[in-house]
Amino acid sequence: MDSRRLGDAGLITSCLGFGCLALSGVYGDVDRSESLALIHYVLDVGVTLLDMSDDQADGEVERLVGEAVRPWREDVLLATRTVRRGTGCGELAQSCDASLKRLGVDYVDLYIASHEEPSVPVEETAHQLADLVTAGKARHVGLSGVTGEELRRAHAVHPMAALAMEYSLWHRTVELDQLPVARELGIGVLAGRPLGRGFLTGRSLSASRLGPADPRRADPRFSPHNLPRNGAMLRRLQAEAANMDVSTGRLALAWLLSRGPDVVPVPSTRDPVHLEMNVGSVRLLLTETVCRRVEEAFPPGSTGADCAL
Repeated sequence: MDSRRLGDAGLITSCLGFGCLALSGVYGDVDRSESLALIHYVLDVGVTLLDMSDDQADGEVERLVGEAVRPWREDVLLATRTVRRGTGCGELAQSCDASLKRLGVDYVDLYIASHEEPSVPVEETAHQLADLVTAGKARHVGLSGVTGEELRRAHAVHPMAALAMEYSLWHRTVELDQLPVARELGIGVLAGRPLGRGFLTGRSLSASRLGPADPRRADPRFSPHNLPRNGAMLRRLQAEAANMDVSTGRLALAWLLSRGPDVVPVPSTRDPVHLEMNVGSVRLLLTETVCRRVEEAFPPGSTGADCAL
């Protein structure tokens, strides 16, 4: 699998990452032994970046990943994140220490803080992230949940290697603010939810088909108001994929990969077959004409994503 550089920070990763959210059970029951086997398969197919969060299954996902990658630690890029909710000066240090303990490692390759506490200046979050680098607990740091202006202010305090954000055909509003700033500053992009929480695969078409605890039930894009319009856009994507004899999910990922060498999609799955399909997108090269038609089907702000969780 080809490699990509996350911005100017020198962090080299596979061009496609693996998001660990599905291993938390949020989208359905998971088996621990099967999850371990899946992570090993992820590494076997050439994916080096594992992206997770400290709140996934109350930290159990970090424990799972740590156990799975222990024999190959130096060959794996571990990225984990935490949500900044408090105002304590040592909040990120405590959260990072807890993640390192669960992972069973001395450092993570990328530590991301989700800046969601408006009373805390983003510069303070950046200072705490810088302290983690100085202490050797994180080799690189990044942010999520910030505007382009906040990203610029944080980067002035300490270089940010990555901006983690939702980015897909189904959520393109980031192209109007965060993405241009990230590129101006030489910051890489971790594109989360690149398959639109499953919508772009065509498998999750209505909230009624989701489990009672599935977080997609609260996503406005699955609402009765937005879903008919989104379904019409999806059918245009499906027609384009059919013309190319590929799945819609593979086409959606290939489009993201075509956005630039600084964008690394991190799709999540608990199914080895779906993993193979995702990896197959790396070999799908799109023409400018195909990209234009796909983009015309999903213009920014057209899906109800502005209010999506």
